[in-house]
Amino acid sequence: MSAQAFALILLAGLIHACWNIAAKKAGGDARFAFFTSVLMMLFWAPLGWWLGRDAVPQWGAVEWGVIAASGVLHVLYYVVLLRGYRKADLTVVYPLARGSGPLLSSLVAITLLGERISALGALGLAGVVGGVFLIAGGPGLLRAAHDPVARKRVHKGMAYGLMTGAFIASYTVVDGYAVKALLMSPILVDYMGNLLRVGLLAPVVLRDLPTARALWRAQWRFALLVGVVSPVAYVLVLYAMREAPLSHVAPAREVSMLFAALIGGHLLGEGDRVARILGALCIAAGVTALALG
Repeated sequence: MSAQAFALILLAGLIHACWNIAAKKAGGDARFAFFTSVLMMLFWAPLGWWLGRDAVPQWGAVEWGVIAASGVLHVLYYVVLLRGYRKADLTVVYPLARGSGPLLSSLVAITLLGERISALGALGLAGVVGGVFLIAGGPGLLRAAHDPVARKRVHKGMAYGLMTGAFIASYTVVDGYAVKALLMSPILVDYMGNLLRVGLLAPVVLRDLPTARALWRAQWRFALLVGVVSPVAYVLVLYAMREAPLSHVAPAREVSMLFAALIGGHLLGEGDRVARILGALCIAAGVTALALG
């Protein structure tokens, strides 16, 4: 991995952690995702038009098919994640999603796209995934599984976490193919996919407009922050995919968990500081190994 790609991933990880903390503080649901998508569409419209006025008319069926697949996968990822949060604990669903996502996408890149990973890179991948689970207090999850009620809840969390991770891996591979093989603009891939997400999420808001208005008044500041900065993080990752193998970039994205553990743990007052710091160190070591390998 080049120094430039490594720097892009680090910056993207910091931005990703910050906007996720804002989204968590907002406490929103799918309607919050609609708010952020609309604000993202409006704020970045000038740049989207500037880049797309010449490129988009030249797109064929393949390019539009990739955009459609990306938009649908991003929405499914979010819907499944939210449902998992309703049925199980965040500390089960989220780490499984973030840990299994890069693992699956890296395996797809290696087995189907013909990418290669060195022994050091493989150790780095393992360090990233292991660090994510450690941040979530992995050993504690195993202890909780001895209680029947807790075991059932953990099993549900594992199922939803793995499904969410599969969607993360899917949209990572699709978007990576768009920017690496089709040479599509990373900014346009994210912006045009977001236009589709607005349409797919709109029915959730239209079903109950009074409630949506009340949520908008309470959440618009958080939605504006997420809508403005979240595309920056993902576009930086897509640019990194042009510079480095997908099998390295996908797990290296989890450096955001390091920033989330250090920043979020302080701002949100969450516990298990020792486990999370150890997990953050594992991620840091894993990302470094990926950069070198």
